[in-house]
Amino acid sequence: MSSAPTNPWGRVDDEGNVYVKTTDGERLIGQWPGGDPAEAMSLYVRRYEGLEVEVDLLEKRLEGGALSPDDAAKAVTKVRAQIVDAQALGDLDSLLKRLDALQPAIDKQREQRKVERAAKVAEAQTEKIRIADEAEKIAAGNDWKAGADKLRALLDEWKALPRLSKSADDELWHRFSTARTAYTRRRKTHFGEQSTLREAAKTIKEKLIVEAEALSTSTEWGVTAGKYRDLMTEWKKAGSAPRNVEDKLWKRFRAAQDAFFTARDEANAQLDAEYEVNAEKKLEILAEAEKLIPIKDIDAARKAWLDIADRWEAAGKVPRAKIGEFEARIRKVEQAVRDATESKWKKTDPEKSARADDMIGKLQRAIDEVGEKIAAAEAKGDKKKVKDLEADKASKEAFLDMAKKAQADYS
Repeated sequence: MSSAPTNPWGRVDDEGNVYVKTTDGERLIGQWPGGDPAEAMSLYVRRYEGLEVEVDLLEKRLEGGALSPDDAAKAVTKVRAQIVDAQALGDLDSLLKRLDALQPAIDKQREQRKVERAAKVAEAQTEKIRIADEAEKIAAGNDWKAGADKLRALLDEWKALPRLSKSADDELWHRFSTARTAYTRRRKTHFGEQSTLREAAKTIKEKLIVEAEALSTSTEWGVTAGKYRDLMTEWKKAGSAPRNVEDKLWKRFRAAQDAFFTARDEANAQLDAEYEVNAEKKLEILAEAEKLIPIKDIDAARKAWLDIADRWEAAGKVPRAKIGEFEARIRKVEQAVRDATESKWKKTDPEKSARADDMIGKLQRAIDEVGEKIAAAEAKGDKKKVKDLEADKASKEAFLDMAKKAQADYS
């Protein structure tokens, strides 16, 4: 047998027994009877190197955060058991020390995870309180269209959040669930009522359609147009029928209206053509009437206006498109004549003239009395009273001037 190779962490004796050195002494790890000691030692060294790789990998995974503290602790326990009883040749004690050195890091990570978990739970509690608050707000409102979608979105948010303590989670879930249930019940009731109202609206609108279709052939244009306006008011008041029939009902109702108003427009167009002759006559009368403005001779203007007004009425109707313009122009002349007449009457009103004379007399007497008071105050040397009386006198004199001007207008 060749001489046994040397290794600081073990040996192979002459009988092929393989030993490893530890702090507890030598430990038999295997036998290699009749074989090459170098091959035996190489085999057990490779086993050690495999364990060393396991420790290296564990250190790196823990440092990189790839393992949770609990998984890391389990891995350390597993590798430790492999090292303690390992049939391997190498510095097993150093591997165990390296495993021991991982414990503070595991503890630190466990504490960090605990802090992070507490922060996440606190954040989750804040979010769940918000979700419960929003759900209760939705449940108290009447947003039947978007409310259900919002509650479904809130439920998805809830499911994505971590659980709290059982009591806290149950309390908030009870609030959220109660709000959803209340909203769902109210929504169901609302749509039930809406369905009833829509059916009632359908019945009302079907009756209105019968009336509208019966009126569609009427030639009483003014009266029937008013009836259609009333029917439209009732239609709007009835509300919406079920969606699958609302459009059909409206098309029937609108078709009846269109038939009537189309016939009316055609009849009016025919009348407008006939009224064009009247419009030509009224244009001539307008030209004559507008020559009265500005009014210089009121009596002559009034006499001319009376004749023009009679001829205007006798000329008959004009096309509807011209009614507004013609009426505005003739009323402007009429108003000018009326204003001129009223102005003349006001200026010659004897009653107002007498009132103006009376006012002038009263003001003059009041001014004279104030003048006497001023003289008396000056004699006493009462300057303040003199100043007040003079202000009063100036005010009365201003009113006197105004009264005299008014009297001049009535003269």
